[in-house]
Amino acid sequence: MPEQTRNRTRETASGGSPLERFFRLREHGTDVRTELVAGLTTFLAMAYIVFVNPDVLGAAGLDTGAVFVATCLAAALGTLIMGLYANFPIAQAPGMGLNAFFAYTVVIGLGVPWETALAGTFVSGVLFLVLALTGVREAVINAIPLQLKLAVGAGIGLFIAFIGLKNAGIVVEAAPGTTVVELGDLGTPTTLLAIFGILVTCLFLMRGLRGAIFYGIVATALAGVVFGINDLAGVVAPVPSLSPTLGAAFGALPELLTVQMLVVVFTMLFVDFFDTAGTLIAVSNQAGLLDEQGRLPRANRALVSDSVATMGGAMLGTSTTTSYIESSAGVGTGGRTGLTSVSTAALFLLALFFSPLLSIVSGEVTAAALILVGVMMARGLGQIEWDRLEYAIPAFVTVVAMPLTYSIATGIALGLLLFPLMMLFKGRVREVHPVMWVLLVAFAAYFLWLAE
Repeated sequence: MPEQTRNRTRETASGGSPLERFFRLREHGTDVRTELVAGLTTFLAMAYIVFVNPDVLGAAGLDTGAVFVATCLAAALGTLIMGLYANFPIAQAPGMGLNAFFAYTVVIGLGVPWETALAGTFVSGVLFLVLALTGVREAVINAIPLQLKLAVGAGIGLFIAFIGLKNAGIVVEAAPGTTVVELGDLGTPTTLLAIFGILVTCLFLMRGLRGAIFYGIVATALAGVVFGINDLAGVVAPVPSLSPTLGAAFGALPELLTVQMLVVVFTMLFVDFFDTAGTLIAVSNQAGLLDEQGRLPRANRALVSDSVATMGGAMLGTSTTTSYIESSAGVGTGGRTGLTSVSTAALFLLALFFSPLLSIVSGEVTAAALILVGVMMARGLGQIEWDRLEYAIPAFVTVVAMPLTYSIATGIALGLLLFPLMMLFKGRVREVHPVMWVLLVAFAAYFLWLAE
């Protein structure tokens, strides 16, 4: 090793503050101030989940105050582990799409008690941890074609956008004997408030404002107060009680031993698999953390952080906790290490004291967040090879089945069932991974069981 390089290495290891040495700030070309600013930026970009998640899970019967606390704590826990253990500038929180799956598919659609759904979330986190530690995760991910991974993300986007339109009153259930859904009354105050929220959030996004979705929620909530649509109960208050949801998952663990819940757990695991992988690769590439072969150093630590956060979040009382693509906002301002994540985690803990704001963050206020996050998730549609029917048919069915059946799990199951059949019909059966045939049999049995 050249003398100059040895000197730089010794200087990096021994110089600077404890923070600089622990997070290797100089090695990553950053400093404490830059990391703290990046952490604040990431927090503002994803702070909307603090208000959206209680609204979504509240529809499933969970106490919104408890979910608010669980959301803040799960985000702080996951992000802190990611920062201290993996040293990545990646924040975590209960995932959009997965919370909708939990509330609207599992609890409302399948009639599963929310306590049992939390138990399923916990078990999916345990399985994710086992798969991360054993290396099986990579094999399963590689078995499922990219086209279906893209379709799953896009389908979830359409699903949560549909929920947003419904919450806004823009799309409503049609009168009996007519169509299934129809355009709502756009002149009602709540729907007008939602439309204002969509437009102002679009404006913020178009202007490139960091944290546009969060600021859109703030602007819409304030408009609701000004025009008397929502009443503000306060700003700062003691932290709400976590007791309605804390530990509820453990008592429901025995109820998971059914075919229905096995499919639910698999779906949670499947979606978290690819959501986490995509986020890690995208944000790490932006931060210049990938090596020459495009691999992510310490990737296993990041996956362990994600799975532990999911387990912790389920124990607290929230749906699957996952890595957030909004972390790219902090990376864009210079965040390169886990210190960015630690500062973001601290802000999630500070947010615990602002629960009164939940009184003005109604379904109409959060509708824009659901719709526009859905828009962002649908970008994968452009990467699907629509001219190759063996890919296009299962991908299309996956995408449209989610909103039309009101079930993320059904969309995924139909796509994974159709893909190997389409490849068989095409004469490309040798290109289908054996895991896909196992999934075909499993989902065929599941649909036959539903038909009984």
